[in-house]
Parts: sequence; structure tokens; C-alpha cells
Amino acid sequence: MMVKLTVNGELYERDVAENRTLLRFLREDLGLTGTKEGCGAGECGACTVFMDGKTVNSCMVLAVEADGSVLDTIEGEAKDGTLSPIQEAFDKHHAVQCGYCTSGMIMSVKELLHRNPKPNPEEIKEGIEGNFCRCTGYQQIVEAVLDVSGQNPEKGELKHA
Repeated sequence: MMVKLTVNGELYERDVAENRTLLRFLREDLGLTGTKEGCGAGECGACTVFMDGKTVNSCMVLAVEADGSVLDTIEGEAKDGTLSPIQEAFDKHHAVQCGYCTSGMIMSVKELLHRNPKPNPEEIKEGIEGNFCRCTGYQQIVEAVLDVSGQNPEKGELKHA
């Protein structure tokens, strides 16, 4: 089946099998390998991308379901070799260990900050609860989100003036 969609601002038109997942389409057909497959069952969040402004687990969406959609992947975050503010905060706070979950985590944080520009630590934890990370213990991720939202993290807590 022919699909036509926009990914990171570029229009693509491809013939895809009806059972091909969006994840496989992005990685194998378009060569956008930043989106990872962790579990393949929608449980870990490693494959999180934006589809029409909302995050989805791309392993659970068929490519044909994305026909006509606008997609944003981790490859669209950095502009002209410059990291996005979320990516910079993850780097600054060492919120990356092995990096496997990072692309999905960043996409989830992006959606969280769009909905709630100043989340508290509990709201951050709720916002990333669909993403599984084996390495960081999440504390550095919470600190990165507090920092990028202008809240100056100090051990995951807000500094009080």
C-alpha cells in the first residue's frame, strides 16, 4: 500500500506492506535508526515518536495507519548540529548511560513540557512512566527536566528562593 507522510519536515512517499510497523518503516525504509526497538510490545517507550503532535509507540502503529501524518523523530531534534535544549540538559546532567532509551525518553519529555512547561518531580515521573531505563535510575533524568524547564534541580528537588 502506498503511504505518504512527512517526517522531520521531509515528505516521503513509499510502498509498504500492510503489516509493516511504523518503527520498521522509519528504521529500515527511511534509515532513521535513532528510534529504537526495546520490547516490540509497547511497554518500554524506546520507540516513542511524535505522530500528529502526540507521542506514540511506533512499534504498535502500522505504517499504513500513519498515512497522511506528520511525524517527528529524534533525528529532528538537533538543528544544524546543535542539540535541542532537552538533549543539552540530558547531556549536562548525565541522564544518558547506554543511550538505548534516550531517544524515546527525550520525545516523551518533549510532550510533557508541551503540556506542562514547569512540571514538579512527581509530574516528571508520571510524564516518563511509559519509558523504561535500566541504567540511570531516573534521578538524572528528573534533574535534566527540572533544569530545561528553568527550575534549577538540586537532587531532584526544587530550590526554594
